[in-house]
Order: sequence, then structure tokens, then C-alpha cells
Amino acid sequence: MLKFGQTYDEVYHGFRWEIPEVYNIGIDICDKWAHLRYRMALVYENEKGRVEKYTFWDLKNLSNKLANGLIAHGVAKGDRIGILLPQCPETAIGHIAAYKIGAVAIPLFTLFGTDALAYRLSNSEARAIITDAANLTKMQEIRDNLPQLKLVIVAGAEKQERVLNFWDLIERGSREFKPVKTHADDPALIIYTSGTTGPPKGALHAHRTLLGHLPGVEFPHNFFPREDDFFWTPADWAWIGGLIDVLFPSWHHGIPVLAYRAKKFDPEEAFHLISKYGIRNAFMPPTALKLMRQVNDPKSRYNFSMRSIGSGGETLGEELLDWGKDVMGLTINEFSGQTEVNLVVGNCAECMQNIAGSMGKAIPGHMVEVVDASGEPVSPGTAGEVAIKRPDPVMFLEYWKNPKATTEKYIEDWCLTGDLAKKDENGYFWFVGRKDDVITSAGYRIGPAEIEDCLLKHPAVGMAAVVGSPDEVRTEIVKAFIVPKSDVTTGPELEIEIKNFVKKRLAAHEYPREIEFVKDLPMTATGKIMRKELKKREIERKLKD
Repeated sequence: MLKFGQTYDEVYHGFRWEIPEVYNIGIDICDKWAHLRYRMALVYENEKGRVEKYTFWDLKNLSNKLANGLIAHGVAKGDRIGILLPQCPETAIGHIAAYKIGAVAIPLFTLFGTDALAYRLSNSEARAIITDAANLTKMQEIRDNLPQLKLVIVAGAEKQERVLNFWDLIERGSREFKPVKTHADDPALIIYTSGTTGPPKGALHAHRTLLGHLPGVEFPHNFFPREDDFFWTPADWAWIGGLIDVLFPSWHHGIPVLAYRAKKFDPEEAFHLISKYGIRNAFMPPTALKLMRQVNDPKSRYNFSMRSIGSGGETLGEELLDWGKDVMGLTINEFSGQTEVNLVVGNCAECMQNIAGSMGKAIPGHMVEVVDASGEPVSPGTAGEVAIKRPDPVMFLEYWKNPKATTEKYIEDWCLTGDLAKKDENGYFWFVGRKDDVITSAGYRIGPAEIEDCLLKHPAVGMAAVVGSPDEVRTEIVKAFIVPKSDVTTGPELEIEIKNFVKKRLAAHEYPREIEFVKDLPMTATGKIMRKELKKREIERKLKD
């Protein structure tokens, strides 16, 4: 646990890793607290306003029963288990049970379409999936094309063939279960990244990744935990930001978490929840904060007293930081990371100055530098690529079934992030841009390759290129440049049809909000689409507007 210090240097140099040889996430975030029978772990409010509460003792018993059920149906250590669920108790129980049996969990976003799900489940060779009635139809569409998938477990659906009921499985299971012995370096979960130059890559993480995340949570949340802390995030638990930036670290420390099943972020509702439940800590993507800033006079209309807000994924501007101080009564701490090596740069208002526009400094426990193309740290003020030195407990093990991409992620012992930045003489990092073409929209990191591949499946599309177009609220929106086939008549109806085509097959946050039909696309001599040229055009066009 991070030790309190008056200065950044004191905190950074006073930190030491303590990674045990034998370690299991499921035991750490659940079983170790279960002897405190009434210690609250989860408060869940569903879309109808019904509230359920779960103690750590409850979660231990429920996850033990599910673990026994999974083993009875042939799931073993090392098998992959997809978890296609929103923020809800079943998600948490599924994760804990998976880790206890030594399986590898695969968080999956409920807005994924059939193509996106089929790729991830096929690539991971998932043996089982846990989902709900709302997503069962998608699974039924693709199941026969997934020979490795033996179990489909569904919460909230009526009994039907080839489907196991989640709660029936729990009801039949014994609450006595001895977790599988796992080591800190054993695989625990695969989180798929956004595809940039190819399909999404599965970042395989070890059980130790939770321990590696802890200082990156404790630091920007002002030495979390403290008495009466209570955590919430609107970020989905299918993403690393919701799962391992909030849920798992909170439960590591025995701190309760609010789960709320929202189909769409509502800033007014966010203030209502924070006030209703007395939320003290939150991870809020910048887009959510920008929307909350538009709420009229929240201080007089809602009774809230938050202790910390962490934000990451996009740079916070001075206006947003000022709003945080004026309205929320605190300094919003920005942090940075990525799926492969998360929460390695950030701010902590209690021991350092937050400078608007800066990503912050290296989180205690991590060695972070700006390096050149040969992996050598550059001098202060010089642009280069942000890199983290291994070994580091937060760092991923490898890209699943992709040794080439894993090798390319490193220069010797430096893990490359793809973020271009400068580091000043005081140790602050300043973001310059992306080395690749990832689109940052409303806190999501979106790869263009998967969207382009989906667009090409539409019968009217001849060629397609996808870039991020500047947007005041979302930072960027997905824009598609499409060369239609020769016999196609373009117009607003086709545009809507293509948008819905992508939305259904991938995810609601990935469909192109803007489409421009063009005669051709800029290409390199070797036939590669020049996305940077298209993005440059978009930036210039928005500046003129």
C-alpha cells in the first residue's frame, strides 16, 4: 500500500513492491474479507431502481457455488471464460469464480455486435461464456461457428436447450470450495485492445496485475483508501478502467462499490447517484466530466461531498480542472496508461502540483521515460515515445497467440506505449500525440482497422478508411471515408444504412458518426491507406469551421 508523504519525491522513493509468489485475485478481492460477515462489498441498483446489497461473505459463497458448477461442467484451470455482462452482481461473481478455479476471464462489452464477439471468442478459444438474456440472441447467432465454446451460461433467461441458467447453477452448487493454487505470474485475464494495424490483440495479464495497479489507484485517489470511502464509475466493467481501476482495487482494500446498470451516461443521473449513495471516490472519463459540467447549479440541487475523482483517457483542460475545484470541491487527478501497462503516469493533489495540460509524473513503483527510436531516454523537453521499464507487476505477459506483436511492443527492456510525449525537467509528462491511429472518443480507445473491415462487408462499400475527427465533447468522433462501388447511388439513406450496419456488428461507440463518400483514398506507393493524410484534412476542415 502506498505510504502517505508530503512530497512527490518522498512518496515515489518510499515505495516498494511486495509481490508474493502465490497469489490469486479471487481470494484477494473476496475471500480474505469474508470472515467479516457483514462487511459491505457491492450495492447494485438496476434499471428499474431495485437495490440489492452483497457482503464479501455473500460473494464468497456465491462464487464458490459457481466455481463448483463450472468445474462440474468441465471447465478447468487455464480455460478461457468470456464474461459478456454489464455492471451487475453476476459480472463480479463470474470473475471471482473464474479466478478461483484458475481459469482466464475475458471481459466483453455488451454493446459488441456479433462480428466483434465472434472474433474475440474464437481467437481466445473460450470454453464458456457467462451472459444475460439481453445478449443471448447474439450468442445464439455465432455459437455454431465456435467449436471450442462448450458452455453458454445465462442470467435472467428462461430455460432453453444448450443453455445453462446462471442462478440455477449456483443453486445446485456447494458453497464449500478450495481455490486452485495460482502463482502471481499465472494468467488471469485477457483484455482485448483496439485494433490499429490489424485485428484487436488480446493482452494476457497475470494475477499480479491487480497488485501492480494498486499504486496507480491509490495515488490519484489521494492515498486511497480512507475511512468511509465508497467507489463508483460509469465506465463499464468490460474495460480495464472500470474493472481494474475501480472494482478490483476497491475490493482488495475491502471498500464497497456501487454498480449501476445505465444504458447511456446521463450527467444529471450521475449527480443523483453520487448524492443518493454518498459516493466518495469516482473514476470519471473526461467526456463524462464535460457533460456533468453542463448540469445547471448542481451544488444547490444535490447533496454531495466527494473526496477524490480520477480521470484518464484524454487530457483535461484548465477549464475542467477549475470546474472540479469550484463545483466538486476537489482537484481532479488525471492519470494515464493503456491496457497492456496501465496506470503508470498520474497526479496526486495531496503531494504535488497539478498542472493543467500535463499527464502528471511517474506513479510510484514504475520507471517511466520518454525514449527515442533506439530505446534511449531523451533529454528534457524532447519529444519521444513514452515507455515503461520491465520487470513491472502491472505489465502484461504477452499478446495472446501473437508473439510477433509482443516482440514489437518492446525495445530491450522498455515497453513502448505508442504515446508520444515530452518530459520536462520537473518530471511532468506532456502528451504530444499517438504514434498509431487509435481514435479517442468519449473515453474509448477505438482502432480503425476493425471498423474498416466491417465497412467492407457492406455491399455498397468498395474501399473505406476510418479516422478520428476533432469533436468538442467527445475529443474525437469516428469518421469514415468511403469509396462506393461503381453501381451505387450515394445519399443520406445509404449513410444511415451503413451506420446501422456497423453499429449492429461492432459496438454503438464504434460506428462512424460521420461518413464522407469520396472518389478515392490517399495511398502510399505500397498500397497502404494514408490515414494521417485524411486526419490532417479533418483537422484543417474543423479549424476553418
